[in-house]
Amino acid sequence: MLYSASMRRLQLRMLIALVGLAVLSSIHASSPSELDGRVVELIRTLHLSVLPKESGYLGLIGTSLQNAEIDGRSLAVQSQVYYMLTAHHPINYLHWLASDDTHILIEGGPVDYFIFHPDGGVKKFTLGRDISKGERPVVAVPGGCWKALRLHPGARYALMANALSPEWTPDRVRIGGDSAWIKRFSGAAPWATPENLRSLIGPNWIP
Repeated sequence: MLYSASMRRLQLRMLIALVGLAVLSSIHASSPSELDGRVVELIRTLHLSVLPKESGYLGLIGTSLQNAEIDGRSLAVQSQVYYMLTAHHPINYLHWLASDDTHILIEGGPVDYFIFHPDGGVKKFTLGRDISKGERPVVAVPGGCWKALRLHPGARYALMANALSPEWTPDRVRIGGDSAWIKRFSGAAPWATPENLRSLIGPNWIP
């Protein structure tokens, strides 16, 4: 079990390393409006890389040394990452996670969170610092939910720290949605129009 856990972490680190060169290339290829100095500084300092399919930028922080038995397997009780949306990558596309996922705003934003519960209920929260407008600096997404994030228009970026409990593993995430998913959640809230739901799926449409 210890070997398999270490191998999972190594695989994740290798995945992020493989896309690292692509990130540097995208920085140099970006138009002047996309070359936000603070964004470039955060990418380089925190070793952030483009997250495939979901979009945005990801960087590893660490993994708990404590393990727990989850569904018959040993998993670290928590893993932590940096995650960033930018004006160039403003959407974290629809995905499902088995883990609880708590997002803590470090700087920037605001960001809208669209959360889809397995019972068909939906919620929308805004991660931000203006408490008077209903924004909150922490958004906790229960495990077993679908979610998507969208940076507010005009915002330069949003840098977050995410705590996932238990740890993230590639077999406990699903990305994208189909027509049945849109039909299931369409009309569950005023913002849950077929057009908006389709935009949250983005390029990860499942035929």
